[in-house]
Amino acid sequence: MMEEDPVISTIKMRRSVRDYANKPVSNDVVESIIDAGIHAPTGLGMQPWRFVVIKDKAIMKQMSNHCKPRLLKQLEGINIDAAMQFKKMLKTEEFDIFYNAPVLIIVLGYKNVPTVDFDCSMCAQNMMLAAHSMGLGSCWIGTACLVQDNPEMLNKLKIPADFKVVAPIIFGYAGSIPAAPPRNEPVITWL
Repeated sequence: MMEEDPVISTIKMRRSVRDYANKPVSNDVVESIIDAGIHAPTGLGMQPWRFVVIKDKAIMKQMSNHCKPRLLKQLEGINIDAAMQFKKMLKTEEFDIFYNAPVLIIVLGYKNVPTVDFDCSMCAQNMMLAAHSMGLGSCWIGTACLVQDNPEMLNKLKIPADFKVVAPIIFGYAGSIPAAPPRNEPVITWL
């Protein structure tokens, strides 16, 4: 049997981690993760990304408190089991949308670039795969994009007016790693 390629293995083994050990992540590691991100493909070579690194728990808590009620409003009327459980968590004071991770990196995108969402998403994926290969967990917290409607928070995060929040991702050493979710067989049309 042929040994699996390490890149393919990293892709298949990476999980969205929502439980983090109380262990800091060094700035050198954060910079290595970002460096992997900027090597992503980018339309016309535009590289429309910029990064905000947050290690301050008080800022993360403010962001979480801002986003939770807005997400609850968006989830009104959705009654599938997963949404119901998540709504219950959102209603508790102690729940943190960043799962007490030690680092939040926000991938920002320059609004005037037509491929900004694609470019920044590929950058974010590179970052998450790099983190996994370095022994860290990660999780894309799309809910945190809701800070975009808070000018005071955007100012606190030093986000320029011509940039938008594309990919808020938490990083840290995993306290536990979830099992692999089932994957549906791909639907392929061959021509």
